[in-house]
Amino acid sequence: MPPPQVMTGLTAATMVDDASSYGLVNNAAIVVADGMITWVGHQTDLPSDYAGLEHQTFDGRLVTPALIDCHTHIVHGGNRAREFEMRLNGASYEEVARAGGGIVSTVAATRDATEAELLQTALPRVDALISQGVGVVEVKSGYGLDRDTELKMLRVARALGQERPIRVVTSFLGAHAVPSGLDADTYIDTICLPTLEAAHAEGLVDAVDGFCEGIAFDTHQIARVFDAARTLGLPVKLHAEQLSHIGGTALAAEYGALSADHVEYATAADAEAMAAAGTVAVLLPGAFYTIHETQAPPVQAFRDHGVSMAVGTDWNPGSSPLGSILLAMNMTCTLFRMTPAEALAGTTRNAARALGLTDCGVIAPGMRADLAVWTVSDPAELSYGIGINPLHTRIFGGVI
Repeated sequence: MPPPQVMTGLTAATMVDDASSYGLVNNAAIVVADGMITWVGHQTDLPSDYAGLEHQTFDGRLVTPALIDCHTHIVHGGNRAREFEMRLNGASYEEVARAGGGIVSTVAATRDATEAELLQTALPRVDALISQGVGVVEVKSGYGLDRDTELKMLRVARALGQERPIRVVTSFLGAHAVPSGLDADTYIDTICLPTLEAAHAEGLVDAVDGFCEGIAFDTHQIARVFDAARTLGLPVKLHAEQLSHIGGTALAAEYGALSADHVEYATAADAEAMAAAGTVAVLLPGAFYTIHETQAPPVQAFRDHGVSMAVGTDWNPGSSPLGSILLAMNMTCTLFRMTPAEALAGTTRNAARALGLTDCGVIAPGMRADLAVWTVSDPAELSYGIGINPLHTRIFGGVI
């Protein structure tokens, strides 16, 4: 652990709840000790107790909480670039599927890969996120659809946090798709639920997720998965209302889910239920963009009802091959009409809420010293730039 130090010469976007917009503190100082923030405020108000500590100045740069990518699928085998090319050359989704494409191809590649191979292909993705100031990443299973591969994916996700200075939160997404040769109910009974129990017994699961959609699982089937999660004492989250409205968001709220993700087809009534449950709306513009969706999430309804909104990359090989959290922020502003302040809240404090984390996402005493220092003068620049990475330094647990 590095010695206590004082960071000065900063404009701090604290992102605390009770502050307006970014919670800006100009001419700020931040005191870090034992990997935690112990003091933040105007440099002129720095207590004399800290005067003798080592000072490091950042020449007027902006500091934010380290960013949080609260929805990814970055552990998987293979890629689907060839399918992308086929579709651009006129192939239909049915033709792609007949050629062995779609999620089937990713499942096959993931099953074939060893843990070591999955780790080596996932590490560059983690490195890309770290290079953009990310301190926490959520990683889902869901490309195995059998016991051994789902457990293998979750072990690799855990290993990412040991191989790199980043915090990994895992989600069991066994209810992602129905494998060939089984119906949905049989799959849940014979594979999904037993695998969840095995993964929990190994300490591999932080939350339980599902895909509630006409092409995947209905609300009754997801409820059975959520009941099992509740028995195990695990929080839940849900891919809901992405392609249609079948009641997933209301189900998520009923179970007090940490988040409902995608939510393009959510309604004002869904927003009201989410607000009452404290369920975060996770917006995922990468998938919206990639699959040419036309119905945007009901951002104004979320605002009206006080629903916290988070932003993620949804980095996956099929519907969202998006490896930039900064671009995801820009896209939520341009495609969904979020404000830059909402986008930054969506990748800091609200993303932390979507993962059930209470020790990160804001700059305040008692929080982890996970910070990102940017060479910008205005926090809106983080959402404004397209393909621009102004990160100067990422600080993780007080370590640069």
